[in-house]
Amino acid sequence: MRRPVIRSLLAGAALVVSGIAATPALAGTDVTTATADGIRASEVVHQELATTRAQQRAAQAYWTPERMRAAIPADVIVTGDASTASPKKRDFAPAAVPENPRSQLGKVFFTIGGTDYVCSGTATTSSNGDVVTTAGHCLHEGGGGAFASQFTFVPAYDNGSAPYGQWSASDLFTSSGWANSGDFNVDVGFAVMNENSSGQSLTSVVGSHPIAFNLARGLSYTSYGYPAAAPFNGQRLYSCSGTARNDPSGLQTQGITCDMTGGSSGGGWLTSNRLNSVNSYKYNNDPNTMYGPFFGSTAQSVYNAAAAA
Repeated sequence: MRRPVIRSLLAGAALVVSGIAATPALAGTDVTTATADGIRASEVVHQELATTRAQQRAAQAYWTPERMRAAIPADVIVTGDASTASPKKRDFAPAAVPENPRSQLGKVFFTIGGTDYVCSGTATTSSNGDVVTTAGHCLHEGGGGAFASQFTFVPAYDNGSAPYGQWSASDLFTSSGWANSGDFNVDVGFAVMNENSSGQSLTSVVGSHPIAFNLARGLSYTSYGYPAAAPFNGQRLYSCSGTARNDPSGLQTQGITCDMTGGSSGGGWLTSNRLNSVNSYKYNNDPNTMYGPFFGSTAQSVYNAAAAA
């Protein structure tokens, strides 16, 4: 996978990014349903995937247990020195906590450029009942690259077990800032899943987490994911908890203390049970801080498009 590149951060140097900075709001916006209203087309990039039954069966057949175990974590490590701008260097992080499987949380599998990758995702409350939230880089290369194919969500994955089956995606959505420029401020993606063979929507089977936008910064979060890079093996769910702090480089993203590794990308950040960010990236010299995008107006516009699909 071609990783998006951010120029090395030198002490005192400013980082210039493309895209629209998130806009804070005094009151957050909780979204449980959405229509076409609130969709700014210029901020949304869309790709149709498996829409016919034959395509859906092919996507499900592609992801054998062997392929799932062999999939590569789609991690993003940013070259730079976050600690030079931090109040203090963080030498360690509390270990990620193993969790029991949760039906709304699962693993995301996809293919880009003929290579199989794995991320994490969250079943999300929406009017169509079929939305999975993940990172933008878990469904699009970013920086002018390609969308993923064979995108599949496996809720409550646990050591090879898939109690709710595999769900193929009909449509993928991300921000134009991520797709065109690899902008980590808007590294967010939403997949619309096909109904299962019984005609049921994803969230009618597994439940969902409501999503919220434009909440205050600096909230306390619990993040979830399936870390697959060492010392983890990707076979069970883990969580980290912490209070969000700003990225010292000047991005609009926020970070929490967390030692989860690649494979956890796209896993949801929950605050008061509301989905409000995803695992996105780390700095190469600060492996104990996980950063995620601020869910502002751009993320909301992309979500609205997915929820209306």
